[in-house]
Amino acid sequence: MENQFFVDSAFLSEEALSKKHRLETDPSCRRSHMEYMPGMEQIQSDIRPTVMEHMNSYDYYKYTAKDVQAALEHETCSIEDFKALLSPAAQPFLEQMAQKARMETSKHFGNTVYLFTPLYIANYCENYCVYCGFNCYNHIKRMKLTMEQIEHEMKVIADSGMEEILILTGESRAQSDVEYIGEACKLARKYFRMVGLEIYPVNTDEYHYLHTCGVDYVTVFQETYDADKYETLHLMGHKRVWPYRFDSQERALRGGMRGVALSALLGLSDFRKDALATGLHAYYLQRKYPQAEISLSCPRLRPIINNDKINPLDVGETQLCQILCAYRIFLPFAGITVSSRESEQFRNGIVKIAATKVSAGVSTGIGDHESKYTGKETEEAQGDEQFEIDDSRSFHQMYEDMEGEGLQPVLNDYLYV
Repeated sequence: MENQFFVDSAFLSEEALSKKHRLETDPSCRRSHMEYMPGMEQIQSDIRPTVMEHMNSYDYYKYTAKDVQAALEHETCSIEDFKALLSPAAQPFLEQMAQKARMETSKHFGNTVYLFTPLYIANYCENYCVYCGFNCYNHIKRMKLTMEQIEHEMKVIADSGMEEILILTGESRAQSDVEYIGEACKLARKYFRMVGLEIYPVNTDEYHYLHTCGVDYVTVFQETYDADKYETLHLMGHKRVWPYRFDSQERALRGGMRGVALSALLGLSDFRKDALATGLHAYYLQRKYPQAEISLSCPRLRPIINNDKINPLDVGETQLCQILCAYRIFLPFAGITVSSRESEQFRNGIVKIAATKVSAGVSTGIGDHESKYTGKETEEAQGDEQFEIDDSRSFHQMYEDMEGEGLQPVLNDYLYV
């Protein structure tokens, strides 16, 4: 299917197009996206080729209403059933899918919903990813928090009652090295019961070090599993190396992390194939590492600073709901996170069907939690945001709204002994 989305260059400014052209014609910048860079660990794993074989051979138009009906009737959802549920033939069955997904969610998670908040500690980046607000050629206000500033932000968040935090940086080892991130994680352990991390991919020994600093789980977005499309979107930097990014979750688990989260950024390529690959990636990781806590996210593209044309033109809320229901039916035990990229109305509905975790009190900027949480204006400069959010509810508002939906908000369910 021809993707309706701009993806490669239709949305770029003249300046960005010029830089893109120079990169594409400069031999020093034409390193293959499949070629590892110095220092990148290579692991031998059967997961990547298995997932890609399924994705590349996935012809979703071959599935019929009969296939979808059979998938919904089966007690256990097979890979073929999962493919049918992601196909266009499943769209008329969305109500039945939602009912089955709701039943599976209730069976394994009850009526709970987990709350967390992200904390961006730096927005410097060395990659040129054409859809991301942090990319190294986007003219934004850059900022890296000091340890004192990080602790202040964490205290503000913790004082609100939040018990789980996700620490994020831009992808720059030079500005945000592993030791800097590790020290931030040690601070987080003072204030939070659960600490997650979403940074650039690292090697197994570095994941082990970060785990000793207090990290419980690692999130890595593959962005798109379509390797050819991936190459056109990631023009420079370590992120350009597609297979190294793919194996991030497995390296993290080998490094001792308790859990990992996976996602494709829907709208970059064929969203049905990306959704299939994400689900299968999680499925095979769970089979290989049965002790691991596996979770999925399902983000869609959002506008970025200096570019409001970035939107997932082929992934509406109906398609997103279909994907989330298919995830729940195929992976009944997996956590599913729906971020503040989505609207308040959509998130209120999907947590009663398939999602188990939502963010609250969100800022994708740097150093502005005090003003967001307390209303107090800060004198220091703040770093610009990675993308625009849609649902800006505070932690307390989200907590009340989830209770109002008949759900039990959970701040933490893990005990250290």
